[in-house]
Amino acid sequence: MQNRGVISYYRWLAHAYGGMSLTAKVLAVLALAVVTSALGVVIVVWLPAGHFSRLPYPDAGWRRHRVLRWTVLVSKNLLGVLVLPFGILMALPLVPGPGLVFILIGLSLLDFPGKRSLERRLLALPVVLRFLNEVRQRFRRPPLILDTQPKAL
Repeated sequence: MQNRGVISYYRWLAHAYGGMSLTAKVLAVLALAVVTSALGVVIVVWLPAGHFSRLPYPDAGWRRHRVLRWTVLVSKNLLGVLVLPFGILMALPLVPGPGLVFILIGLSLLDFPGKRSLERRLLALPVVLRFLNEVRQRFRRPPLILDTQPKAL
């Protein structure tokens, strides 16, 4: 079973973290907070302004080749499956990092029915859209454009 490898990895990780001194644990948490925040800022700044206002182009070159299309889709979804739990974890109280940003990034990477609607519901939260646009403004990037008004929560 593949789950045994994952479970043994998490056991090893928990054991390694448990064996660290308090100073090392604090430094590890601070380093993760800085790295995840920096990565979140890079992704938010890198996104095109119209990312949430358009559908992907169905005639893009990589979509025409069956093997390449499936490779990109599987890789993108795997990355989304890895990023989304970290976003959920960082959204918890007392856990450092930009949780809602990583949740939005993880959702953007995944392909499932209703994804656009869920993204828009997250962007409908004024604090989320305002934060994303403030980060983009600091780096002289245009604000995110939404094509339709999302439904109220």
